[in-house]
Order: sequence, then C-alpha cells, then structure tokens
Amino acid sequence: MRILFAGTPDIAVPSLELLAAESDVVGVLTVPDKASGRGRHVISPPLKLAAERLDVAVFQPATLDSSIRDRIGKLGAELLVVFAYGHFFGPRFLALFPYGAINMHPSALPRYRGPSPLSAAILAGDEHIALTVQRIASEMDAGDILRQTPYPLNGDETTASLTEAVALAAAPEILAVVNQIAEGSETPMPQDHQKATYCQLVNREDAQLDWNESAEMIQRRVRAYIPWPRARTVLKGTTLVILEAAVIPQENSSMELGAIIGVDKSKGILIQTGEGILAVSRLQLASRKPMNFRSFLNGVKLVAGTVLGVHS
Repeated sequence: MRILFAGTPDIAVPSLELLAAESDVVGVLTVPDKASGRGRHVISPPLKLAAERLDVAVFQPATLDSSIRDRIGKLGAELLVVFAYGHFFGPRFLALFPYGAINMHPSALPRYRGPSPLSAAILAGDEHIALTVQRIASEMDAGDILRQTPYPLNGDETTASLTEAVALAAAPEILAVVNQIAEGSETPMPQDHQKATYCQLVNREDAQLDWNESAEMIQRRVRAYIPWPRARTVLKGTTLVILEAAVIPQENSSMELGAIIGVDKSKGILIQTGEGILAVSRLQLASRKPMNFRSFLNGVKLVAGTVLGVHS
C-alpha cells in the first residue's frame, strides 16, 4: 500500500515513523516553514523534520492547487493518511487516491469534532477519550468510523502530557486500519450525527481565569491550557501564570473571590474560588521563570486578602 501521509505537529510523528517502517510511505504533506520569534528564525514543522530523517519526500504547498495535485499524482500514492494536518482537502485532491483517505481524530466521535478535542475533554472532566480512525468526508470529522479504541484518563493530564501519550497510542491504531484497507476487511460504521458535539480552536482569551468558577473548573483550565496559552490571572497589575494547582474541597471562606487565603506548606498558595479552594503549587510571574510556590514566595511577598484578577 503506497501512502501519502499528511500532518504537521509532533503528535503525528510516531504514526509516520511506524507507517514508514511497516508500509510504503511515498511522500509527506505538511505546512510551509515559517519565521518565528524575535529573530524571525525559520522553523520547520516537526513532521517535515521526521520525514527528512526517514528519507521520505516532503511537500509543503501553501495551497492544494493544480500544480501540487500534479506533483502528488506522480507519486502513485493509493491511500491518504492524515493526522493533524490542519487544512481541508477538496474533492479533486482526494480523487488522487484509489483507496481514499483516512484521518486519526483523538476523541470519541461524534463527540468533539473540531481542532482541539484533547483540551475539550480535559475541560469537560471526561473520564476517557477515544482514538478514532475515520474516513475523510466533506463535513469536518463526520466520516464513517473505521476503528475506535477507548483511552482512559486519570484526571491529572495536561494537554501537553496527553498529546505525548496519544501520539504513541495512535500509531498502531492507524497501522491496523491501513492493513485492513489493504486486505479489504475494513468495516465502516456511520456516525450518529444527532449526537455530534464540537470544539473550537483555543485562543489566548480562553486562558484568562474567572475566580467565580469552581476550584475544580479552574484546575481543569490550568491543565487544559498547558502548553498554550497557559491559564493566567493578574497579581497587582502584573500577569501571573498558573502552571500547577490542586482542588481543596472545603467550605468557602468569607474572603472575596480570587483572594489569597494563605499558604499550605505542602499544597501551595490557597486561593478562594466560587466553590472550594484552589492550591497553586507552580506559577510564573511575567518576565520571570516558572517556579514552585516556595521559591516564588521567597521573592514575592503575598499578604492574605490580596485579590487576584484585579487590574490596577
């Protein structure tokens, strides 16, 4: 089975590596390099770097126009395999592949169609997700399911840690479906579109904490927004990033929401929320390095009653 693999970020790399070892990957489709940072250094997408290590041809078109279709067509790829490519495919491009196109989506489809299913699952407090391989359809993430394997969550994942784990777990799921397609033994299962839910791209504004929310919900936001955009509040007019926190399910104090109640020597800085107490154990003040709460308190004096989230 001759495969064109399309993807961009690190999460797709183990799948490319496994398919390159077990099948015939004739090309990799990814996004163009881009300039980043103050020095505007050119950064290549992780999948490109992996493809170069594997000596697989790389294609980085800005658009999937007729010229790239001609180039891809000459590869003779029979199946398109997609994992986090980030762009839609038109019918003329999909027509290049006799065995069609499949996509890995790390959610229990039809739940969380869209670009941020892992963050969405953490925010919802889900106890499991799923690794779903689906046929690519004209509507986003609405294609027939070819394989769906439950994946349990333990409740302390961040989007970063879950992404790393899913990257490894997804690779054999994709390979299994590729082998089924090659054998003609795949069993498509239509999705129940009535049960579909959707997630959106995460943006920077999502990370601004609201202390009216419960400690549990705020702690989910802290985990969901690592590595980006990272949950944040304001301390005396300066941005304060919350990197790790735990929930203390006790009755609310009489202090204002967002107020610092005190410090627990083992759990961290205690903050009043709309329901319960949040214990912050790792944090970062703007322009400073991330640090644990003990190191933080060595350099920043916090007074009980100081209210976070107040701009001044």
